[in-house]
Amino acid sequence: MSSTTSPPPTTPPQTTKSPATTAVVAVLAFSGIVVSLMQTLVIPIIPHLPEYLNAPASDTAWAVTATLLAAAVAVPTMGRLGDMFGKRRLLLISMALLVTGSVVGALSSSVIPLVAGRILQGLAAGVIPLGISVMRDVLPPKKLAGAVAMMSASLGVGGALGLPIAALIAEYADWHVLFWASAVLGALAAVLVVVLVPESTVRTGGTFDFGGAISLSAALIALLLAISKGGDWGWTSTLTLSLFGAAILIFGFWAWWELRTPKPLVDLRVSIRRQVLFTNLASIVFGFAMFAASMVFPQVVQLPEVTGYGLGGSMLTAGLVMAPSGIIMMLISPLSSRITNSHGPKVTLMLGAVVVAIGYGIGIFAMHSIWELIVIAVIIGAGTGMAYGAMPALIMGAVPPSETGAANSFNTLMRSLGTSFASAIAGVVIAQMTMSIGGATLPSENAFRVVMALAAGSAVVALVLAGFLPRFNSSNSRKEIGSQHTDTSPTTSKESVPTH
Repeated sequence: MSSTTSPPPTTPPQTTKSPATTAVVAVLAFSGIVVSLMQTLVIPIIPHLPEYLNAPASDTAWAVTATLLAAAVAVPTMGRLGDMFGKRRLLLISMALLVTGSVVGALSSSVIPLVAGRILQGLAAGVIPLGISVMRDVLPPKKLAGAVAMMSASLGVGGALGLPIAALIAEYADWHVLFWASAVLGALAAVLVVVLVPESTVRTGGTFDFGGAISLSAALIALLLAISKGGDWGWTSTLTLSLFGAAILIFGFWAWWELRTPKPLVDLRVSIRRQVLFTNLASIVFGFAMFAASMVFPQVVQLPEVTGYGLGGSMLTAGLVMAPSGIIMMLISPLSSRITNSHGPKVTLMLGAVVVAIGYGIGIFAMHSIWELIVIAVIIGAGTGMAYGAMPALIMGAVPPSETGAANSFNTLMRSLGTSFASAIAGVVIAQMTMSIGGATLPSENAFRVVMALAAGSAVVALVLAGFLPRFNSSNSRKEIGSQHTDTSPTTSKESVPTH
């Protein structure tokens, strides 16, 4: 913590009364859900895009890949810009990009405009870490843990609810309605932010780190392109291996640059502190564990019954199976915050990892009916909700408020990398473990069991990593997370909260 001799704040911290606090949390959580809905928007129509756009499937697949790449670039960049120029301001810019991209997608009838719209939508991915950072700056400390848990859970809530909603719209309306709906929801969220969410007074000085932003973006694009397209190009192809090699080299240059820049995009000296480092590592493997269910359950539901394990359902049914996990993530937020307030976010993260591991462990042996899948999805959703609520609290307990946006954004990026790894690895497993039925090649049941086992193992790894986090004094951690520091230098964020 800052020493007691530190100068008083030049700008008094903002606070809100209880009713305003409720409104701020509700609006920011709604904004997070709207942005995460965008990520699953096109999933129900992916098989039909070649027909809709009169283009080959290899081209229409960029409607998903482009969004992934844009989000990877936007999340750390928006976080740092929010710290510099105002988190609410950058949140509104992000929502404007979402609305613009949605309108472009709604008006498109060919591949290039659709991909352009999806890129703009992906650039809005910084809303959730920006929202968490706004909460730290404007909410009373006693309300912060629950608010952060709910905001963090919105990432999974939107993803889980987006699938059935998008499937329903795609089944009964023109596919362009998906994008019009996204535009309307984005505009509504932006208006609510303008009316109800105050701007934070916490700022960091210096100039924007363009070198760090460009090099990190290049490294992430190379890495995610190799991960997302490696299955199509071949994992040992020259292009895929070149991209992996380029990512390693550029990441090395980026780290060198960040360590020599006075105001870096990501302060690596802060990031290698035990509390931040192990939280980010746990976020990667937890992102893998969270996303694995999305790779398994929809396929099991939709595969034909002749396979011996498929349930022969529709995409809408598959979406409805996933929806309860999103709902429980939101409902578990109050419990997550109570555990964090009483025992510290480390305990919350570890409990979440245990619950997720149990859910996937059950799933290895119980995927034979809709109700079994729903129960497993609820268990996994509950554990994910607890863990996702704890991660921002751990990050904010170790960094000064002036770096909250960048630090939370980097943590969100780590989770996103985990989901990308899950998609690639699960794709390889499912593609390799197949069986032939009536001349068709389909995934075997053991393929899905292996993916579930890998996800359970990832949750156990997250538990082990969380065990290396410093022990928390719960009363001090609440004060630290909600405090308003004025010294924005990296040396003010020493790990004073943990007691060793």
